[in-house]
Amino acid sequence: MQLRLPVLLVLAWLAGLGPVLPAGDARAADKIPVDLELLLAVDISGSIDPDEARLQRDGYAKALMHPAVVKAIRGGIHGKIALAYFEWADSYTQGDVLDWTLISDQAGAEAVARRLMDHPIRTARRTSIAGAILYAIPRFGSGPYKGVRQVLDISGDGPNNDGGPVDLARDKALAAGIVINGLPIMNGKQNTWGFPMLEDLDRYYEGCVIGGPGAFVVVAEGFDTFGEAVRRKLILEIAQRPSPKAKTPPVLLQKAQSGYRYPKGCDVGERQSQDFWRRRFDQ
Repeated sequence: MQLRLPVLLVLAWLAGLGPVLPAGDARAADKIPVDLELLLAVDISGSIDPDEARLQRDGYAKALMHPAVVKAIRGGIHGKIALAYFEWADSYTQGDVLDWTLISDQAGAEAVARRLMDHPIRTARRTSIAGAILYAIPRFGSGPYKGVRQVLDISGDGPNNDGGPVDLARDKALAAGIVINGLPIMNGKQNTWGFPMLEDLDRYYEGCVIGGPGAFVVVAEGFDTFGEAVRRKLILEIAQRPSPKAKTPPVLLQKAQSGYRYPKGCDVGERQSQDFWRRRFDQ
């Protein structure tokens, strides 16, 4: 006679063996509960030189150690978050800097910051936000932690120009229950290669990159204020209290508008790239 699962559970309990669960459920039960799985995705494309890449890394490290960020972490239901960090450029360039790591106090935050600072700096060409999103999706749930929320935090200084449509990649992440927030860097600096800038990058991020419940954009008006913008965004992400009216120069917060469409089209970066290379070859 074939025993059903409830009967197996009763027999196991009577034998003092504890509940018998399918393998997948057992692995899920073993995961450490955290308030947030936060995956930081940081742009190292060709428009960012090594000094700016270092400023970004410094900004994240210092922000994570800030007492206000640690207070936000400890203020959650579980009082801890899981954090991972990777850098991205074109559709084939994504490099892990920090695998999923638990942060629950000041000492843990400082240890993570040191690991970030000790990792070598590199840069690469082209900008694939779509590639970064697609790389990030399977990372969630891959560590030993189970978050109440899953948030992908993308920072960058230009639109997607490689690796497929960014809005389709975004929609795939949202369908998986992942919230995407953005930190566009708008410093007005001319690209080293003469590639055109997108003056309303914040609106592009709002319409084409971010999404999910409570998704928002925080603007960094240059690499010198990057750390301040990161700190503000981390606090908002961890505490989940974004406000569309909050403005603290030089940091601007924008909450995603339901149904907002970027008027220039989410393929504006690809069109810019095509025009740029067409002009170069015509010369």
